[in-house]
Amino acid sequence: MVVISKEIYMKHISILVYDEAVLPSIVDPRTMFVGVNDFLEASGREPMFNVQMVGLTKEIKLSKGVFTIHADAVFKDVKKTDLIIIPAPSGDLKTVLKKNEDFYPWIVQQYHNGAEIASMCIGAFMLAATGLLNGKECSSHWKQANEFREMFPEVTLVDGRIVTEQDGLFSSGGATSYWNLLLYLVEKYAGREMAITASKVYALEIDRKSQSPFIMFNGQKKHEDEPIKKAQEFIENNVTEKISVEGLSSKFAIGRRHFERRFKKATNNTPAEYIQRVKIEVAKKQLESSNKNVNEVMYEVGYVDNKAFRTIFKKITGLSPAEYRNKYNKMTAVA
Repeated sequence: MVVISKEIYMKHISILVYDEAVLPSIVDPRTMFVGVNDFLEASGREPMFNVQMVGLTKEIKLSKGVFTIHADAVFKDVKKTDLIIIPAPSGDLKTVLKKNEDFYPWIVQQYHNGAEIASMCIGAFMLAATGLLNGKECSSHWKQANEFREMFPEVTLVDGRIVTEQDGLFSSGGATSYWNLLLYLVEKYAGREMAITASKVYALEIDRKSQSPFIMFNGQKKHEDEPIKKAQEFIENNVTEKISVEGLSSKFAIGRRHFERRFKKATNNTPAEYIQRVKIEVAKKQLESSNKNVNEVMYEVGYVDNKAFRTIFKKITGLSPAEYRNKYNKMTAVA
C-alpha cells in the first residue's frame, strides 16, 4: 500500500518578507489562508494551504526594528511554490526595490514554473520591477498612481479597480482593499462557500470591485511642460466656469490637437477628463462638509445639466451624488 502525504494536495503559499514590508500586509494574508484551513477542518475537511513566510534571510526586522519576523524559509530553498504574495513596501520605493532585487529572478522563475503571483497594494511596484507585468494591466493604490506610471510606463495601471487578474498575476487596489484580493483568491482555490465564510468571520464586504469612492484627485504636475501646467492651474482656479478644450488651447496659443496630445502626455488625462475630475473633486468636498443639496453643489462646480452631473459623478466615484453625501457627510450620517 502506497501512502501519499496530505501535503501533496495542499497549495503552497509563499508570503515574501523583507525589511521595508508593511506588517499587516504580511500578517493578514497569513491570517486569511490559515483561517480558511481552520474553517475547512472545523467542517470535517482537509486543510488546503501550506503557508510559509519566505525571506531573503531567516530573520527580518520590520518597522525600523520594532518587530522581528522569523521566516519559515529562505527564498533560495523554496524550489516550488503555487502562489507568491508580495506585501506592500514602505519608505522610498526606488530604494526598497533596489534593496530587494535578489527576489526578482526567483519570482520570475517560479512564475514560469507555474506559480501565480499576487501583490498587495503598492506591492505592485515590486511585481512590476520583475518585468512580469510589462504589457499587462494591474491595480495599485491610487495615491501612488502617477509615480507608478512614471517608473513603469510599459504597465497599464487601471484606476479604481480593486482586483486585477491577468495571466496568473493578481494585484489589488489601495490599502486594506487587499482583503478583497485575498477573498478573491480564497474563492478561486477553495470555492465560493469558503470565501463567504471568510468574509463573514473577518467582517469583510465580499465582491467589492472599486476603490473609486476613496480616490482623491490630485492633478499630476511632476512634468516640465509649463504651458500645460498653467492650463491645469487655470482649470483648478476657475472651477465654477464652463471651460472648453477649444478655449483652453486658444488661451495658451496651442493648436487643439497638439494641446490635447501634450496635456495627455503630461497629466495622464485628456483635458476634458481633467476638467471633469477637478470639478467632481470640488463637488465631493462640498458634499462631505456642507449642508448644500446636490443641485446647489452642481451649480457651484459649473454644471447646469442635472443628468450630466450625476452621470459624470457616478462614473468617477462609483456612487451617485446623493449616495456619496449620505456616506461621507457627518451631519447627514447623524441625521
